[in-house]
Amino acid sequence: MRIGFIGLGVMGEPMARHLRAAGHELALWARRPESAAALVAEGVPLCATPAELAARSEVVITIVTASADVEALAFGPDGLAEGFASGSIHVDMSTIAPATARALAARYAERGVGWVDAPVSGGGQGARDATLAIMAGAEADTLACVRPLFAVLGKRVVHIGPPGAGQVAKACNQMIMVSVIQACAEALRLANAHGVDVAAVRQALMGGSAGSRVLEVIGAKMVERDFAAGIEARLHHKDFAILMDEAARLGAPLPVAAQVWQQLNALMAAGWGRDDTSSLLRVLER
Repeated sequence: MRIGFIGLGVMGEPMARHLRAAGHELALWARRPESAAALVAEGVPLCATPAELAARSEVVITIVTASADVEALAFGPDGLAEGFASGSIHVDMSTIAPATARALAARYAERGVGWVDAPVSGGGQGARDATLAIMAGAEADTLACVRPLFAVLGKRVVHIGPPGAGQVAKACNQMIMVSVIQACAEALRLANAHGVDVAAVRQALMGGSAGSRVLEVIGAKMVERDFAAGIEARLHHKDFAILMDEAARLGAPLPVAAQVWQQLNALMAAGWGRDDTSSLLRVLER
């Protein structure tokens, strides 16, 4: 397929490379052209505008930061919508608000363009290993067109429901994951307050019902006091802003998430937004 790709960050670049290695014809647009330099040096075309990228692509994949970014790429000046032919598909793998995903899908439908919101879980390592979990919101026939692409990028693809549903699942994923990071931070803070070996506590917990991928990876960073970003905490803060806004709009009580949200706010206020979310431990230590 002819694929356009936007968002060559920690996750996006390895994803783009997997698609190219699988034989798809790849082209790029980048807000910062230097982020595309490595792929351009290998012969991948770099388009001048999102519209130009859309005009040469059957499918455009975006993986960027926020709802406003996706809206601007889709319907801003020289946006994707200006270049898409009828029958093209925009696959957005960012984490954005469900309402934004639904609104973009509706606007594209008026032009005969398909939409898939397909946020992912697995982080940079999952992107490099092509083991991402993909949560899809789309019409079934539109999703069927891009499933071969998802098979290149991940190990689990679940059709959650219509447009926007993938983003609902991602909000649930982030709520659980970051709440567990907070629980790990509190457990290790308690162990440290008792003066016991926090590494030994973590090792013991990994063998029982408290064991988890979060305790394995993020817990190790806390024990080692390695707060360099795997995923920057500001991104989890952004994700919690989305889910707490949705909770307020729907009247859905999320008491644990609300407490974690306050800890993330404190993390951001401390200036650790570009560090790892394991910095929630440092918030407790303050």
